[in-house]
Amino acid sequence: MVDSQYYLPNEIGVSALDCSVAFHLLSPQEKMYAHYLSRAAWYGGLAVLLQTSPESADIFVLLQRIFRKQTPAQLEQVATAAGLSSEEYQAFLVYAAGLYANMGNYKSFGDTKFIPNLPKDKLKAVVKASQAFQDQPTEMEALWDSCSCLLYSLEDRKKQLGLGDKGISTYFSGNCCLEDAELAQKFLDSKVSNILISIVVSPISFFYCAVEGECESCCGSFNFEDKEFIVKRGDYAPLMEKVSYYLQQAQAYAANENQRKMLDEYTRSFTFGSVEAHKEGSRYWIKDKGPIVESYIGFIESYRDPFGSRGEFEGFVAVVNKAMSERFTKLVSSAEVLLPELPWPREFEKDTFLKPDFTSLDVLTFAGSGIPAGINIPNYDDIRQSEGFKNVSLGNVLAVAYATKKEKLTFLEEEDKDLFIKWKGPSFEVQVGLHELLGHGSGKLFVQVSQTYCDQPRDWRTGEFTWDSKFSTIASSYEECRAECVGLYLCLNKQVLSIFGHEGQDAEDVVYINWLSMVRAGLLGLEFYTPESKSWRQAHMQARFVILRVLLEAGEGLVGLEEVTGQDSKPDARITLDRSKIHTVGKNAIHKFLCKLQVLKATADVEGGRALYDGYSTVSDSGAHNFLRLRETVLLRKEARKMFVQANTRVNGDSVELVEYEGSVAGLIHSFTERFQDEVEQLEADLLELSKRDASCWYTSEETKVSYNTIKPYD
Repeated sequence: MVDSQYYLPNEIGVSALDCSVAFHLLSPQEKMYAHYLSRAAWYGGLAVLLQTSPESADIFVLLQRIFRKQTPAQLEQVATAAGLSSEEYQAFLVYAAGLYANMGNYKSFGDTKFIPNLPKDKLKAVVKASQAFQDQPTEMEALWDSCSCLLYSLEDRKKQLGLGDKGISTYFSGNCCLEDAELAQKFLDSKVSNILISIVVSPISFFYCAVEGECESCCGSFNFEDKEFIVKRGDYAPLMEKVSYYLQQAQAYAANENQRKMLDEYTRSFTFGSVEAHKEGSRYWIKDKGPIVESYIGFIESYRDPFGSRGEFEGFVAVVNKAMSERFTKLVSSAEVLLPELPWPREFEKDTFLKPDFTSLDVLTFAGSGIPAGINIPNYDDIRQSEGFKNVSLGNVLAVAYATKKEKLTFLEEEDKDLFIKWKGPSFEVQVGLHELLGHGSGKLFVQVSQTYCDQPRDWRTGEFTWDSKFSTIASSYEECRAECVGLYLCLNKQVLSIFGHEGQDAEDVVYINWLSMVRAGLLGLEFYTPESKSWRQAHMQARFVILRVLLEAGEGLVGLEEVTGQDSKPDARITLDRSKIHTVGKNAIHKFLCKLQVLKATADVEGGRALYDGYSTVSDSGAHNFLRLRETVLLRKEARKMFVQANTRVNGDSVELVEYEGSVAGLIHSFTERFQDEVEQLEADLLELSKRDASCWYTSEETKVSYNTIKPYD
């Protein structure tokens, strides 16, 4: 029996992201703009396959070829004839949908591998019986051989993403350890910090670009600390060429000069591999206030880089929800009054709060490994601190992502469940708003200014490059924890609650459920901890576990956590929160902890920051709570994360059509097979070639050397 955390259940939730009303309100020009931006995002998102695992791109191409020839309904008859039961065929569809939704065979939220929940010989049978295999048996056989072993492998190292012996990563070669990563980062900071680094393969660094020219001086052989580094260009080039093409098409429909210049700089970035061009494009993006069609694209979040520095590709296109955006606009207007309420000394807050756009958006397209509820970007700290940023809340994601049924609510007292269901959505809207705007948008990073101006945050005492590079492996989770704490702290403010339309008892209920949701999330976070490597696989869930520990430590009966036996006679747990102590004991605990987080971050005290954060992140079987045993209970009762089905757009003459799909695994699969129809054979050949080129970097044992060299594109 395979541990259930390594496959997706047949009954997994699937929801369609509805954006039809918002899309149909767009003008013809805005629809064209949204269409071409979406095409750029989707093609760039394919890079995530290559950023996730060695086999993801091959599995993707295998599935695309199968489902392009036969729909899930048509293939079912073939599968039945090949000996698959209805449950086994559903498991195959769920796996395929999961690979599309996560853009790889590792969960985007938690970084755990998932494999098909059916025997390998049954999957092979349906592959061989498919029309795609019948049409091109040699190519399909080679494709199956290239990925089938890795597709099912659950060797310890392959169970999760990680560095060295802790997991699989395509950001580094298989023989890289933490010391190698640190050395590579030091080299990159000193030599090529102005280029977009895709992966580091010791001793070779690749950066992506389509053509030679800008950043050419970064290529070559370099000696650094008695080690040789060779920098080559061209990673992801075929995909970045597609991205650049569609961005250029979108320029013709841009609403203003800021959008045109933004797209021009993005195109330059993806063509030449220039970080500076992407930063310049981000500056124009910040200046583009209140667009009807909002978008952002690039290598953005560093959560899945084991070292915490390199960005994973994502691109989104969304339409403003004007009614919901009014609330966030009011929150922005109140920011200068609310920021002084935060617990750190005034010297640790930005001298001037640069009021950002903060809008609620209905997502049309979100290409990447997953879809968040809110975003605060750009992630360039020097731009955020001195020039500004934007916040977005993704309304149609919030509407479906966190809806749940009473019988599926775990670890709560019965009397809390109805209240939780009623107020979870509204309270999370408040938390997201505060987290993004005043969490990520607050706090100063001290900068050392010398005769040579440096626009990157530095340690005010030593002058060394910092925040992400210095805090490295804990940076993402540490910052998410700081932002979550800001949300908890400021949601106690009656003015904030009033902005979101909550008064009196309703306001108190929103506060209670927001705090209760956070401590419950801290317990749920144990799913994303790996005891064997003593490592966390998800930044946000680690942050929430840390907050749970802080609030448990506060004592005085604020939070209760006990192990119990469920009605099914299996291990269970109950978590409680004394609402009468939130404004006193709870607020005081978050006040002290939040102040520590900000001061340690601002002064780049990495030793103090690590000691604090690692201490609260520790999961053990000692102390007042046996968190290792509680983790087993969480895994026993976990619910799979929902998957989303997104619409496509299609140009028909002078107009753009919205193509929608049903909220099911079949609908999700159908959306992907229709999504990539431009020169599809060449696209798949490019993906296979990119996968093959780096294949020798990932594994060293003979057992895992697969026959990439036998894969052939379509003739």
